[in-house]
Amino acid sequence: MASNPSIAIIGAGFAGLGQGYYLKKAGIDSFTIYEKAADLGGVWRDNTYPGAACDVPSHLYSFSFEPHYPWSRAYGPQSDILDYLHRVARKYELMRHIRFGREVAGAEFDEARGLWKLRFSDGETAEAQVLISGVGQLHRPAFPEIPGRESFKGRAFHSARWEHDYDFTGKVVASIGTGPSAIQYVPELAKRVKKLYVFQRSPAWCVPKFDRQYTRLERWLLTHWPWTHTLDRIRIFWYAEFVASVIQRNSVLQWLSKPFVYGLAKLLLRLQVKDPELRRKLTPDFPVGCKRLLFSNDWFRTLTQAHVELVTAPITRITETGVITADGQRREVDAIVYGTGFTATQFLAPMDLKGLGGMSLRERWKNGAQAYLGVAVSGFPNFFMLYGPNTNLGIGTIIYMLERQQRYIVRCVTLLRDRGLRYLEVRAEAERAFNEELERRNKKLVYLGGCHSWYLTNGRNTNNWVGYMSEYGWRLWRPRPEAYRLVPA
Repeated sequence: MASNPSIAIIGAGFAGLGQGYYLKKAGIDSFTIYEKAADLGGVWRDNTYPGAACDVPSHLYSFSFEPHYPWSRAYGPQSDILDYLHRVARKYELMRHIRFGREVAGAEFDEARGLWKLRFSDGETAEAQVLISGVGQLHRPAFPEIPGRESFKGRAFHSARWEHDYDFTGKVVASIGTGPSAIQYVPELAKRVKKLYVFQRSPAWCVPKFDRQYTRLERWLLTHWPWTHTLDRIRIFWYAEFVASVIQRNSVLQWLSKPFVYGLAKLLLRLQVKDPELRRKLTPDFPVGCKRLLFSNDWFRTLTQAHVELVTAPITRITETGVITADGQRREVDAIVYGTGFTATQFLAPMDLKGLGGMSLRERWKNGAQAYLGVAVSGFPNFFMLYGPNTNLGIGTIIYMLERQQRYIVRCVTLLRDRGLRYLEVRAEAERAFNEELERRNKKLVYLGGCHSWYLTNGRNTNNWVGYMSEYGWRLWRPRPEAYRLVPA
């Protein structure tokens, strides 16, 4: 292995940029970040719908190495987060490492040379000794399989591909989906449309979002006394860990967090929705945490407006002019907005990686993705993932998880370099033991609580971590060489 191993990173969002920073910090400058779009930012570049913002407080939804940014609000709006990522890229000289407009279609490992050969969508190729995926889970929009969807003659688009040239003023609009994106754009749409139909498959638990603009005094303190920012970051982290305990069935902390979270959710619903029938439709029949917990101050309030109708009857068909539901009602609309989330369980798609012996990762994962620590896969040497299987969070910040993975991967690369290895590969038995542990622990979590969730593949939790953020952090403190097969050059 060369003293400066060549490294290819796929994606220039939080994952790819943070990985670049930690490589530089370790003295490794020989990396290239391949980004399919014309700009960096990932999910925060793509999601520009009205009201787009983070549901994690800004002081925690930021890199630990770059915490001091003048956020406009307690919860960063999309424009602030995208600007923050540009600032990180400029400050740490990451822009010169990024190749925009380079979509990776696939990659194949050459065992004899210990190299990954990347193939781009335009047919060109590149080689690297180490391949790191930073593509994330929330980048490919998911559309519902509804008969007649393609026949609709009006304007239709996904929330992650918002068409800003369309004027909603005075229009009759259907919004399909009631997840984290919909609860942000629906209140904004309601201000402009003549009639808004909100189609809900199942409700989700929603708690208040304690969002506000920072005062002048707070800005002064955060600027001149940086330790106040650090204290706030610590406060938010451990508050998130406390709330996350609601996911752990029969744990000691759950006895405290469960009445607290349920109390907040039920109080918000009762205060904002006076109609008992509407309140019933908005009350889930599954435990908090089975689906992602929602944070909003105006979601429920919006649904009580006279020109907004919550539709819970299943959609049976979309016609050229509207939507038909199972109760036989036909609703004519001018536009349809799909707030139906992402193909989160299809990790790395549409790319296909081929490892030792030409093994296809897509084929390996056809019944659900799994990995060792969510970072490495047996049979795929010198390949690492950021935001891989079982590293998402129901409650918490993915930035913390990413930074632990980024540091871990740098230590793996350092091990590869310092020992002069051709490649390292996680052992199948280590990967198997880790995933058997996940299966055991999943039985004690609310993710399998009976709801329809994007966390699951064939009834198995493939996306979410099974414990607390802090536990994941210490488990990735350093690689265990015995968990890997070390092949010399």
